[in-house]
Amino acid sequence: MSPITVVEGRRLSLTNLDKVLYPGTGTTKGEVLHYCTTTAGPLLSHLRDRPLSFLRYPDGPDGQRFFTKNVPPGAPSWVKTCEVPHSASGPTRQVLLQDLPSLVWAANLVVELHTPQWTCRAPGIADRLVFDLDPGAPATVVECCTAAQWLHDRLAADGLDVHAKTSGAKGLHLVVPVEPTPAERTTAYAKAVAVEAAAALPELVVHKMTKTLRPGKVFIDFSQNAAAKTTAAAYTLRARDTPTVSAPVTWDEIADCTDPQHLTFLFGEIAPRLARHGDLLAPLLDPDRARPLPAARHSRARETPQRSRPARRSP
Repeated sequence: MSPITVVEGRRLSLTNLDKVLYPGTGTTKGEVLHYCTTTAGPLLSHLRDRPLSFLRYPDGPDGQRFFTKNVPPGAPSWVKTCEVPHSASGPTRQVLLQDLPSLVWAANLVVELHTPQWTCRAPGIADRLVFDLDPGAPATVVECCTAAQWLHDRLAADGLDVHAKTSGAKGLHLVVPVEPTPAERTTAYAKAVAVEAAAALPELVVHKMTKTLRPGKVFIDFSQNAAAKTTAAAYTLRARDTPTVSAPVTWDEIADCTDPQHLTFLFGEIAPRLARHGDLLAPLLDPDRARPLPAARHSRARETPQRSRPARRSP
């Protein structure tokens, strides 16, 4: 019989707590649930009001994996949902994780958490801009860091506040709070900046998804700004051999990165990082930090700025 636990007054049946989900470390499902509960504060703050897409991997990363946006069968009636418009299939309902019981329920399904750049209050109207930096082997996150610093300087020149996190896989995500903007416009802006980056750093960066162009370079994926696209949420675990996390990082850590292990964080490292830094992505939650996108983009690529380290953040 599955153990029953009560979380903030909600009864939950938790299953297979001793199952090993991450073979590289022997990490069990029970340990995954513990991580989610102890990281619930910052994790939930970045999920609030954002319709969830789940990458489910109930038997670990080597088992069956499937991506779903629909509310999973058997979801408790108290798990909040929202209606999300879809141009092809019509409106659907997706999960919102607004509280600890809902988060524990989702974690029991064994999921990666992915969110759009908009909330259910304004579907398709972005309040975040994202750049997904994906290295093509033999490039690694080290090369992503060089591209990230160029992008930081370029976006800062447009008055934008840039924050970074690891993808939890191979690369980096740059996230920018923006004033509410149609996703079509944020996508167009992100594409224009990615094109500039590829022109300024031709030996390092590509902005096209074509696989033959990507070996040894950093692909700047701007398409995740599209209304229908999603990005791995901050603090989510990823479906990999070890329990890596999409972890916020400082710009000093990016500037100092010379080895991929410098920016690889397992779930056991997140609590100490939160104790030291707090939530490095908390500014994304402050509407006063959001800035408007420039009214127009220049077609001419700018010269590559000098490699510079953004102002050091206090621990």
